[in-house]
Amino acid sequence: MRIEAGFAASDRPALAAIYWDAFGDKLGRALGPRRRAEAFLVRALDPAHALVARGAGGQVLGVAGIRDGAGGLVAGRPGDFLAAYGVAAPLRALALVAIPRDVDNARFLVDGLAVAAGARGQGVGTRLLAALAGLAAGRGHREIRLDVAEGNLRARALYEREGFVAAGTRRPGLAGPLLGLPPTVTMVRRLA
Repeated sequence: MRIEAGFAASDRPALAAIYWDAFGDKLGRALGPRRRAEAFLVRALDPAHALVARGAGGQVLGVAGIRDGAGGLVAGRPGDFLAAYGVAAPLRALALVAIPRDVDNARFLVDGLAVAAGARGQGVGTRLLAALAGLAAGRGHREIRLDVAEGNLRARALYEREGFVAAGTRRPGLAGPLLGLPPTVTMVRRLA
């Protein structure tokens, strides 16, 4: 397995499917159904904010996003919404904007981590987290932060094994009930 920064255009469909498998339950009301959501993600995923795990044959095994002042893993320009949702594009764009996303200037911020269903339990998430930590340290950060859905116990256990500790719970505000967004646990890992 190898971890690479960015991805090629030919990787977009696989990455969109992996991302939707991981986050479709959270984003379903805002971006679903799956067919339209994946059409949007194929266009909206930003290689400048991605680390990709690949298997020995080059297949995509997982993706980790980075959020900084220049953006995040899911960019979502107006044309991306229009291509996927047609006349409903403005409503979908508003729904996505309503989902809390922030930039943490003091910490390196992870903007999602997703592993292909067939690759789970094989260390892909662990390798992506290690690569994120290396990237964060290289950029001068002392801490790395991520948010995980409160009920995602498997992911939370992985993060705890990798040195992350819970730093608080965030409620999604007014968008939560409308979009079906769960509370999230903010987790932080200090870097050596």
